[in-house]
Amino acid sequence: MNKNTVIGILLMGLILIGFSVYNNRQYKEQQAIQRVQDSIARDRQLEYAKEMALKQAGELASNPQAVAPVAVSPDSKYLYVYQDSLLEVSHNAPAEFFTLENDKIKAVYTTRGAQAYRVQIKNYYTHDSLDLNLVKEDASQFGVLFYTSQLLNTKDFTFKTVQSTDSSLVMRLYFSENSYLEHSYFLAQGSYMVDFNFRLVNMQNSIPRTATQFDISWNMDLPRLEKGYENEKNYSTIDYKYPNEREIENLGMRKDSANKSIKTKMSWFAFQQQFFSAILLSEDGFSAGDLSYVLYQDDDPSQRLMACSARVQFPYTSGEDVSVPFKFYYGPNLFNTLKSYDYGFEKIVPLGGWLVRWINRLVIIPVFDLFSRFIASYGIIILLMTILLKLIISPLTIKSYMSSAKMRVLKPEIDKINAKYPKQEDAMKKQQETMALYKKSGVSMFGGCLPMLLQFPVLFAMFRFFPASFELRQQGFLWASDLSTFDSIWDMPFKIPLYGDHVSLFAILSSVTMFFYSKMTAKDMGDNPQMKSMQLMTVYFMPVMMLFICNNLSSALCYYYLLSNIFTMLQTWVIRKYFIDEEKIFAKLKENSAKAKTKPKSKFQQRLEAAAKAQQEAMKQQQKRR
Repeated sequence: MNKNTVIGILLMGLILIGFSVYNNRQYKEQQAIQRVQDSIARDRQLEYAKEMALKQAGELASNPQAVAPVAVSPDSKYLYVYQDSLLEVSHNAPAEFFTLENDKIKAVYTTRGAQAYRVQIKNYYTHDSLDLNLVKEDASQFGVLFYTSQLLNTKDFTFKTVQSTDSSLVMRLYFSENSYLEHSYFLAQGSYMVDFNFRLVNMQNSIPRTATQFDISWNMDLPRLEKGYENEKNYSTIDYKYPNEREIENLGMRKDSANKSIKTKMSWFAFQQQFFSAILLSEDGFSAGDLSYVLYQDDDPSQRLMACSARVQFPYTSGEDVSVPFKFYYGPNLFNTLKSYDYGFEKIVPLGGWLVRWINRLVIIPVFDLFSRFIASYGIIILLMTILLKLIISPLTIKSYMSSAKMRVLKPEIDKINAKYPKQEDAMKKQQETMALYKKSGVSMFGGCLPMLLQFPVLFAMFRFFPASFELRQQGFLWASDLSTFDSIWDMPFKIPLYGDHVSLFAILSSVTMFFYSKMTAKDMGDNPQMKSMQLMTVYFMPVMMLFICNNLSSALCYYYLLSNIFTMLQTWVIRKYFIDEEKIFAKLKENSAKAKTKPKSKFQQRLEAAAKAQQEAMKQQQKRR
């Protein structure tokens, strides 16, 4: 197979891959458009239903003896007339509003559907200093679906209020004088949790005996609350938890849309924004459900972030008085606050995989909280944490540099071995002699890599911690007004692809320090052609890539990278000046080599060498036959 054939095959492969990616993207776009069209169709059907119901209610009021005609939407086969006169009246009654309020939240409820109309999280504000309403007017539709003689949804009816205080609210939907559905809410002081009780009284004659479960439908538009759209959408999703499981599941982050059909029992699910969440928990558990979300575009005129949808089932047992308890959480994604409720809510804070998460939970978060008790500036806290982490991992860093120095000292000997065995068929001999040299000198080939690899989990932990740290939200330092999102020294009137529409000074400084550190360590890579190209990439390409990546990251993370680069350069200078003496290292290696010559070979070494010789002889015999 000649060169042109290989190039042709590679080009065809690239074209096929590109075509597949393009088709997949087109399919996703068509699916998104279809979902929007379906949503518009449903809205039109509901509007038509309302118009017909109002018209028929007027006819019933003027002529009570008349039989209500059945209204059918021209776009659907579903019936929209309620056969029960009380339900028809409730359907057309105007809504009233009542408020539950404590020191944490202010929740306004509407009698239309007996549901939350607006929920304000107190003591927090949006990035533009407005009241933070996690649930906005007309942005949430919550309803319980069940069958009587027809399918009913509680969100379509206006309930009657029977009790209202600052901490409790009870609303009922009557089917007769003694039978009704009841929604009751209770808000305790100092809590973000609202207790919700769904109750059915004397409804066994209205609901078929064969009914074993009800559905809950909750559709909610999460609003934009933060300055940086990319960070906000990348850390927003829908989470859910299975009973008796320690970990939680989610629909994934950094996606334009996602959906999941869950066939087993769930304890709760959460509509999660980067720093705030709306969670619904069932005391008895949900038996199954469908969850989905679609992200809005950055230029959405209503400043919506994500359209969340949940359709879940919960078990129902017929009886004269049936109560089903739920809980709503409306509040911040503060790790300790979420953990205090003891339902596993704190798992929604994205702290990384199991190893990285445990480093965050056992090391990073406790140290961060400890410093926060005594220091008000989060910029100073990040500085101290960086210094502390560098000191903790400094023994590994010194070991890594020491191993690199040993490899540099042995390089002339390695070059001699390479010159001694230039032929490809002598590769085995060259490898054996190289390994023997390392062994005699007491040098490990992985001595420089292993210490660096052990540092990676800590670095990844910091990478996950800063963007997810609620405490950094709207906390300023130096020129950054909010450490949880990007800093900007110039908001550009245009957008550069992959870079953004602003200039982050922390990102620039991080890239500059990475460039100087790369220049400082470039000579350690060696001077062969392969290493030369690696040097070029490390010194020039990586800092530029760092600039593009960091421009949209949280300023706290970029600030940490900046500090880490500075301290790493300082650490490198100190180690080279005070810890590494290549002449002493060379003398030590010669001493190790001399000692190794006087040592008798172990049986294992003898067997290993015998096996290597046998393999080499076999290769020679095979070449002779050819």
